[in-house]
Amino acid sequence: MLISFKSKSSPEVLMYQEHAERILRLLHKSPQRGVITAAEATQALSLLEQEVAFTKEHPKQDVEHDVHTPEQEEGESAEHAALQRVSFSARAFPLLEMLRSASQQNEYIMWGV
Repeated sequence: MLISFKSKSSPEVLMYQEHAERILRLLHKSPQRGVITAAEATQALSLLEQEVAFTKEHPKQDVEHDVHTPEQEEGESAEHAALQRVSFSARAFPLLEMLRSASQQNEYIMWGV
């Protein structure tokens, strides 16, 4: 299932629910429906940036939280399978940009509506 994040400050961001849930849990928000107000955007941005920095410093922990860890296919090297994995920082980047924009333009972000 997809979650659609919307804000007047930036284009819509679509994310698979299982990937969005990790971010929304971090922000203490429900994945079904919610809002990040303009007042909350700065703190949410800070929390998400801290988590991105942490996962970059501890990539093994990032793998443990990954919902879709690619499996090694027949004839494929382990290195290639590892390169196919998408990091938390890459998945979070579009929402980080939306939070930055919302914070600067004093807008809110909604999903599930």
